[in-house]
Amino acid sequence: MRRTPALLVVLACAAASASAQSTAPANLQPLPAVPPPPPEMAPFDAALEPEVTIKKREGETVEEHRVNGKLYMIKVTPEHGVPYTLIDREGDGNFSRETLGAPDVSVPMWTIGTF
Repeated sequence: MRRTPALLVVLACAAASASAQSTAPANLQPLPAVPPPPPEMAPFDAALEPEVTIKKREGETVEEHRVNGKLYMIKVTPEHGVPYTLIDREGDGNFSRETLGAPDVSVPMWTIGTF
């Protein structure tokens, strides 16, 4: 019995809210036209955009990134494991391995025990 008055109050509030939303103000004005972008924001040169070639191999996906036809980065995503990136930093064709999200860190390799 107590729920009936509370339900009526909720329904009355919902009806009042719905009727308030249906009335729009009469003094609406259209928005002004969007100005063109400044000249220094000209579109980028299409030759500078990287070309990405995706090759799906058995157990891995290889993405080759090129600019002007020159390969500068290879991203390898194995089916199981952590993706890694090979980057040509100097532009001489020698690629160095880099794990995504990890900085260039030399991991120490100590001998803990021998048997």
